[in-house]
Amino acid sequence: MDSKTLAIEIAKILDKKKAQDVRVLKVESLTVLTDYFVIASGTSTTQVAALADEVDFELSQKGIKPYNTEGFDSKNWVLLDYSNVIVHVFVPNTRTYYDLEHLWADGEPIDISEYLTPDHSL
Repeated sequence: MDSKTLAIEIAKILDKKKAQDVRVLKVESLTVLTDYFVIASGTSTTQVAALADEVDFELSQKGIKPYNTEGFDSKNWVLLDYSNVIVHVFVPNTRTYYDLEHLWADGEPIDISEYLTPDHSL
C-alpha cells in the first residue's frame, strides 16, 4: 500500500471510531522523516488510547505494524510511526499547545472529506 493510500486508510479508521478534526498533511517535501502526517483528536485520554489502538489493530490485521509507538502512558498525545505515515492522536488541549498544523503549515493538506462522516470532517 502506498503512503497516501495508507494515510487515507488511517483517517477512515479514526473517523469510524469518532475521532474529531481528522487531517492528513503531506510533508514529504519538508522532511526525510515521513511522507504524511495523520492528525486527529479524541475527547479524552481514554478515547485517544482507543483511537490509536484501533488504528494499530486494523492495520495489523492487514500485516502492517508500526515501527514505533509513543505516548500510551500519558495518552495526551499518542504517536504511531508507520515510517511513511506518522499518526498523531491528541486530546484537544495538547493538540492546541503543540499546533502541528501550524508548525508544518508548508505541508500540503490532503482533502479527505469524501472519506469521512460529514460531521467529523472540516
